[in-house]
Amino acid sequence: MTQFIALDPRVEVNGQTILSVLEGIPEYKEFALGVLEKNGIRHIRRGSWHPQQNWLDAFRDIAREIGGFTLYSIGRSIPDNADWPPQIESLEGALASIDLAYHMNHRIGGERLYDAVTGALKEGIGHYAFLKKADRTIRLDCSTPYPCDFDKGIIAAVANKFKAAEEIVSIREEGACRKTGAESCAYVVRW
Repeated sequence: MTQFIALDPRVEVNGQTILSVLEGIPEYKEFALGVLEKNGIRHIRRGSWHPQQNWLDAFRDIAREIGGFTLYSIGRSIPDNADWPPQIESLEGALASIDLAYHMNHRIGGERLYDAVTGALKEGIGHYAFLKKADRTIRLDCSTPYPCDFDKGIIAAVANKFKAAEEIVSIREEGACRKTGAESCAYVVRW
């Protein structure tokens, strides 16, 4: 799957998720606002919706101007800004919920792609596929149009937010990567 290209031009992302750009790189807030505006994203607030492709174009510009670590930092701010499924009680449950949260924060034709009340999940934006490999070891296969560094930041933030105080979390890339043309990126998380 190609980074920075929406799977469907009708996909929209909610404003509170986009606000992660500003919180993820506060030292570059003016730069980030300029990049978002240049890409047609204005009047960002909770409850607003914006074309996903515009947000992906902003990510591409940020990557070119500042680099991949900035995308990672933005990804780390996602769990604190985006809508998230309720009642997460464990690190494993939190990692498994990333795909649901991803779908909750996107919509097509005015309909969110995940409804937490009914459990209905709709396609059109790719996935964060969860696979339990062993006790305290999981693999997430990311097949989204978002940049790899951003996805890794989300995974790191979720893992660290929901780990027990004494737990140490490690995340490593496994296999091919979208940066080199692969369909997905895989991350193994151990704790």
